[in-house]
Amino acid sequence: MRILVTGGAGFIGSNFVIRTLENKGNHRITVLDALTTAGSKGNLNPFLKDIIFVEGDIRDEELMDSLIAASDLVVHFAAESHNDNSLRYPNLFFDTNVMGTLNVANSCVKHDVRLHHVSTDEVFGELALDSEDSFNLKTSYSPSSPYSASKAAGDHLIRAWIRSFGLRATISNCSNNYGPRQHWEKLIPNTIKLLLNGGNAEIYGSGLNVRDWIHVNDHVDGIWSAVEKGTVGSTYLFGSRDTQSNLSVVVEILKNLGMDRDRIEFIQDRPGHDLKYAIDPSSAERELGWRPHHSPILESLSKEIGWYQTKLKGGE
Repeated sequence: MRILVTGGAGFIGSNFVIRTLENKGNHRITVLDALTTAGSKGNLNPFLKDIIFVEGDIRDEELMDSLIAASDLVVHFAAESHNDNSLRYPNLFFDTNVMGTLNVANSCVKHDVRLHHVSTDEVFGELALDSEDSFNLKTSYSPSSPYSASKAAGDHLIRAWIRSFGLRATISNCSNNYGPRQHWEKLIPNTIKLLLNGGNAEIYGSGLNVRDWIHVNDHVDGIWSAVEKGTVGSTYLFGSRDTQSNLSVVVEILKNLGMDRDRIEFIQDRPGHDLKYAIDPSSAERELGWRPHHSPILESLSKEIGWYQTKLKGGE
């Protein structure tokens, strides 16, 4: 199968490419990435020889059309994704995450190519910290940031193109990923880097904001299950039911590094910071037979810390 992976040099995209090469046989993979904030060809080492790499932007309509015309499947990761940056540059987020997705959808319709659109649980907004609820397929969209609003718009666009133009697509919304190759701007790698460089761990607000943490390889396996077993037009929610506060994650990193809690610095919270995310993945478990297999994040952090320590020693 000829697979086009947009955003394939980013965190989740690169893990998808590598796991596919290792576990899914002799597919021909083309990676498209603009190599902006979070994308790096280094994430694909030592597998660059096994793929076709194209540096380019999903906003380039002609480029997208030519790449999709030569594909059997598009897995669409490419997006601006950092909430802080979305507050500073909201136009960029909508231009990429909506208009870029429009180019992808239009070309998939034109060439009748199967599409899987990767999205986020942030489109649902927030839950109360004391809530026992979880996001499910009936949860209304209520995005809080320019990033999540742009991803919500992209999701709605894909659904409209499925109904109006016969786009053969599935959608997935996933909870917070962790694992190797995550950009240094994110909580876990940023905390590790700050601490190992002699600084303090920085946490927004009180640090009590709760996230549902899933290992990136469990997410990648979920995407493949949606591609192989999913129903066109359907949405699948991937999460691990492993809800932990940002503070508890940072404290566990400190513990693994042999450092005390006095290395935590609470900084001014960002505007619109959602309190809690939690996903109910039961529909994906039931319909796709998918299950997360990694240990809970607090048990897995020692391995992740080791990966980033090695990365830092390599000067990256």
